[in-house]
Amino acid sequence: MRIGIVAGEASGDLLAAGLIRALQKRVPDVQFEGIAGPRMIQAGCKALAPAERLAVMGLFEVLGRYRELRALRSETVRHFIRHPPDVFIGVDAPDFNLGLEHALRQAGVTTVHYVSPSVWAWRQYRIKKIARSVDLMLTLFPFEAEFYARHRDSPAPHTDVPVSREAGCRKRLPVSFVGHPLADSIPLEEQEEERRRLRGEFGFAADAKVIALLPGSREGELKRLAQPFLETALWCSQRRPGVQFVAPMANKAAREIVERARLDIAPQLPVVLLDGRAQDALRAADAVLVASGTAALEALLMKRPMVVAYRVAALTAFLLKHFLFKAPYFSLPNLLAGRMLAPEFSQHQVTAENLGAALLRYLDGPEQVAALREEFSRIHRTLRRNASEQAAQAVLELLHARGGA
Repeated sequence: MRIGIVAGEASGDLLAAGLIRALQKRVPDVQFEGIAGPRMIQAGCKALAPAERLAVMGLFEVLGRYRELRALRSETVRHFIRHPPDVFIGVDAPDFNLGLEHALRQAGVTTVHYVSPSVWAWRQYRIKKIARSVDLMLTLFPFEAEFYARHRDSPAPHTDVPVSREAGCRKRLPVSFVGHPLADSIPLEEQEEERRRLRGEFGFAADAKVIALLPGSREGELKRLAQPFLETALWCSQRRPGVQFVAPMANKAAREIVERARLDIAPQLPVVLLDGRAQDALRAADAVLVASGTAALEALLMKRPMVVAYRVAALTAFLLKHFLFKAPYFSLPNLLAGRMLAPEFSQHQVTAENLGAALLRYLDGPEQVAALREEFSRIHRTLRRNASEQAAQAVLELLHARGGA
């Protein structure tokens, strides 16, 4: 069996690698090739191009790389049409993968999309394109599958066998909520001994108050959030002199951006910079300041109270606010809970005073933190479904229904 697979960014690489390994358990001689990150390559995927080429965010930020990305997608389409796989799996990166999936599906290739685009939040017109492009949608969160089920032109829960490839077909396509691999890998219970060990390793006293700073991994995101995150740390330090900070850096470029910002804003600020190790930083922390995205989910699964920030280009923000964004919240903890659990700040609201005051309330409110941890544990159990195995099983069931496996 041959499987084509494309993932973008570190989170997609992680999800794809887990799916690759789960499929290898069931089909030992399966072969994978596509646009791959280091974890996918380590799992046995042949890389046609590196996943980092797809790491871009925002409506207008992508314009500077549009020609490059369009050429890469065309090249990938040609490759898989010349060498058709038994199934193609697009992992996240919807702006890239949905067009790729549509072209391949029209050419007769069975297609799967793993990680639903945020159609429940914005650009809901994409539902029709998804229905024309994919034979199976795998969602990480239950509210996504519920959203699709409410829309006639969208995939339905994973019960029906797809029956038509015609553009505009109003037959519903399968959707399967598989859970999130991070919920499987992160323990449900606090590991207090490990927490104490990490605090000692990072130079923190056992009773110190520690705030983790996670300003993101993309260059654009870091350039917008590194400065206000460090300004927030300085603001907190001035009002709580003993507070300590730890900041995991996703890569060398991220570290350089943060270190330059720290030299400009607060060279004496006590910040422990780590190479990677985001989960270790979260384990050591009492509260977290985090960019919206997967890191906020990690903070939830680690049961850490958090403040979430989001910044994009001004024109993107204007369009999102007034025309495109439909969801009541932008952070995953609040979307999963269906209510405000973590304070959210976006655009001009991302100030040291706003972020810092919210963080200090956690340090001064043990009862609030205890209630949050209980709610985070409930959500964790909902998402803990052995996701990679569930996804692999859903893919093989689709192929079996089509007579391909």
